Amino acid sequence: MRVGLIAGSGVEGLYNGAPTRVESVATDYGGVGAFVLEVAEDHEVVFLPRHGKGHSIPPHMINYRANIRALEQLGCTCVIATNAVGSMNEQMQPGDLVVCDQLLDFTKQRPLTFYDGEDGIVRHVDVTQPYCARVRRALREGCRVALGEELHPSGVYVCAEGPRFETAAEIRMYRQLGGDVVGMTGVPEAVLAREAGLCYATVCVISNWAAGIRAERVSHAEVIEIMERRQADLRCMLREAIARVTDDPKCACRRPFAP
Repeated sequence: MRVGLIAGSGVEGLYNGAPTRVESVATDYGGVGAFVLEVAEDHEVVFLPRHGKGHSIPPHMINYRANIRALEQLGCTCVIATNAVGSMNEQMQPGDLVVCDQLLDFTKQRPLTFYDGEDGIVRHVDVTQPYCARVRRALREGCRVALGEELHPSGVYVCAEGPRFETAAEIRMYRQLGGDVVGMTGVPEAVLAREAGLCYATVCVISNWAAGIRAERVSHAEVIEIMERRQADLRCMLREAIARVTDDPKCACRRPFAP
């Protein structure tokens, strides 16, 4: 089977020494370059750098539809993503890992769906549970086995438009609505994966306190420092989690429009 991995820079060395080839995929939404890693006799990982080569694409300019469609066309049935996030929850501290189970969408100008009604059919997709329970479980088990630690097994991901950080007032609002972590790349990625019938889940690395939670200003340098510190742990956890992901054609994620 093939597992898609959508991540930022630093994950390229996930399987050092594994046979790797570059795949250029043409989709209806644009071309995508992906790395196919042969990690076992019957197991491949398709690594797609979310921000492009050299981390050159800002979050609001990412071609999310092309990315998800490319993974689908390459035969992926499950997708694991990583996200750097800020924390609004005092129990979730910088350096912690979180496997979210819900999301709140505060994006403003991104193409949000594959289904614009151009074929004359109006579709409504069920995202009651936006992340696949099976893939979330694999991430939790992977963390326990690889790192000997427990991550936060649930949390509400708030997706803001970016590329700016949020205001303190916005963070207060998100907290009142039940948000735990805030990032800029989780939506529409998760929704598009559901529309495509892919089993999708994300592991979030808390890289900073959100605006106004602490007296200090949010800095990009802080984000980079914490992400670099946890990169080796993240790679170990991802390898273990990917090994535990199984294909289940009967999973509810695979039937997003079923009654």
